[in-house]
Amino acid sequence: MSQLGAGGYNPQHFAALDAVEENHFWFRARRKIVGSLVCQITATFPAGYHVLEAGCGNGSLLSTLQSACPGGRVIGMDPLLEGLRHAQRRTDRLLVQGDAEQPPFGVRFALVGLFDVLEHIPDDLAILRAIHQLLIPGGALLMTVPAHMSLWSYFDVASNHCRRYDVGELRRKLQAAGFAVEYVTQFLAALFPVMWASRRWRTLRRRARGEDASPETMVANELSASPLVNAALSTLCSAETPWHRRRLGVPMGTSLLAIARRPAPAHPH
Repeated sequence: MSQLGAGGYNPQHFAALDAVEENHFWFRARRKIVGSLVCQITATFPAGYHVLEAGCGNGSLLSTLQSACPGGRVIGMDPLLEGLRHAQRRTDRLLVQGDAEQPPFGVRFALVGLFDVLEHIPDDLAILRAIHQLLIPGGALLMTVPAHMSLWSYFDVASNHCRRYDVGELRRKLQAAGFAVEYVTQFLAALFPVMWASRRWRTLRRRARGEDASPETMVANELSASPLVNAALSTLCSAETPWHRRRLGVPMGTSLLAIARRPAPAHPH
């Protein structure tokens, strides 16, 4: 697939997201689903295991990870100091400036979280391979990415995305990086028709009015939701949680969710 964006992350976005991450329906639903799956993944881990969120940004998921990992030590890592400064206000977890390809750690991790990071990276396969090496044998990667190139819009342009993914592509890349894929599915199904319609309507309205709003301005408008709409969408999206806990998946969504493991070596007979 051709890359439609140059990738990377604009550090100016951290402040704008910091203002909405706590209550916005999308972040709330993602936290609930991720927290449920982390509890499930780590239930059998012996105490003292290490958990890494790679690309933790503002740290909005670090407290979720810590709550779901009472027997583990959670670490947040991001290459950009701007995000880590926001994260310092949210958590007392260890925060590290660094990236997965040159990890500043002397330990490996039982779980790595990679939440809406991979789409920013031009060479996504290289990052997946680097994370594979960060995991202990049998360790798990839990990740999310935006779904469907048909949903590509001003939002992806403003966010410096390289691509959006489909299920088959994500599965193939995880396998190429050496992972055994346990579960990959779309999620946030209730949001799909809303996003598809709203982003096209905003684009068409802008063209009809001859407006020259930047992608960043359009994203800022999209992140503003009335309390009633925000509460309704949060409830609808979070209702998927039992389906993912049972690994049933959903037939559509605006994002993908995957659980993959670094295979443990086979024991000789």
